[in-house]
Amino acid sequence: MAEPRERPYSQFNFIVDLGIDGHDPETTLGGFQEVSGLGMEITVAEYRNGSERDNAPRKITGIYKVPDVTLKRGVVGMLELYAWLDEVRNGSQNQLRTVTIQLKSEDHETTAMTWRLAGARPIKYTGPTLSGAGTDIAIEELVLACERIEVL
Repeated sequence: MAEPRERPYSQFNFIVDLGIDGHDPETTLGGFQEVSGLGMEITVAEYRNGSERDNAPRKITGIYKVPDVTLKRGVVGMLELYAWLDEVRNGSQNQLRTVTIQLKSEDHETTAMTWRLAGARPIKYTGPTLSGAGTDIAIEELVLACERIEVL
């Protein structure tokens, strides 16, 4: 991890490693254009004894929730993501992966921050919008549900 600094890192230098055996994370398989949804929310339960002098309830830390993470990339014709999605759809219980997202510094060498998504599985795939009159790049979207997000 890089040293803290006063100037924030740019958001456009990142690498996604989908945890697929034998693949280099810097190849087009992990060449995503956008990652969104990285976060975590801790719920709080309110509780107050009936005999307490203060009318305000106590806040008790509850469970945490991890939002779904969305990955977007240009269609490159690689079928590894579809194979993973298909295995999960067909009921395979061995398809949970650890997905790693690294924010890189401007030199593309130093890792500024890393997010690790444990127990990740694809839950939604959206193909590109196709138009004969369009000039945009065909973008596909993969949504991952994960059990835990760790910031390293």
